[in-house]
Amino acid sequence: MCRLLDDHRVLTTAQVADVGFTGERRARMRLAELYALDILDRFRPQTWGSPSPFHWVLGPLGAAVVTAETGTDPADHTWRRGLAHDLAASQRLAHLVGTNGFFCGLLRSARTRPGCYLDEWWSERRCAREWGEVVRPDGYGVWSEADTALPFLLEYDNGTERLERLGQKLPGYARLAAAAGHPNWVLFSFGSPRRERDARRVLTHPGVPVATAARSPGTAPDAAIWLPASTGGVRLRLAQLAHAPLPRA
Repeated sequence: MCRLLDDHRVLTTAQVADVGFTGERRARMRLAELYALDILDRFRPQTWGSPSPFHWVLGPLGAAVVTAETGTDPADHTWRRGLAHDLAASQRLAHLVGTNGFFCGLLRSARTRPGCYLDEWWSERRCAREWGEVVRPDGYGVWSEADTALPFLLEYDNGTERLERLGQKLPGYARLAAAAGHPNWVLFSFGSPRRERDARRVLTHPGVPVATAARSPGTAPDAAIWLPASTGGVRLRLAQLAHAPLPRA
């Protein structure tokens, strides 16, 4: 948990349960223990109406555990005093939590479905270190199911960017594919069917395989929700994209 929060900064209680518990009650009990030990810290963002769930970050002892385990400089890690306060006030908190929730949903599927694995999960910060001069996805992952492995790049959309801006990202992904010698699927996750439908008009590019989905509560990210932008037709499970036709360059 400490390593996960060092990499990805913040998780909600439900996301922690997705990662490693049979239910939220067990997760809450364990998180309370870690909070009492200063291994984790927590905050609740201000919202109207019903209270928001606890959001969990590294605490001072958790940061010390990660530093001791990796033998690295504390400055290389994400923890700092005031981290919880800064994240609570951040305008990007919802985007970060949503992106992390996507990958936590895959981890839940991997824990509950035999033969499924999330082999890689890179944060936005790690993606920026690797490819920031070319493209800045919100995350990178490798999803494995049976003998199929699908590397993918995630664009988690909260509806704050102009549609034209979404389309303008694709040339960067084309340059990344050319540098790597092969294309990876770029997944656009949208908050509503209407936003997905409108965005699909600008999400085709030769050489960049794109698939879109509209998020639905309770639906796993590896389910049959992905619609290739170049062909349309039937929605596919995440693993099926590995065998879907690629756009012609």
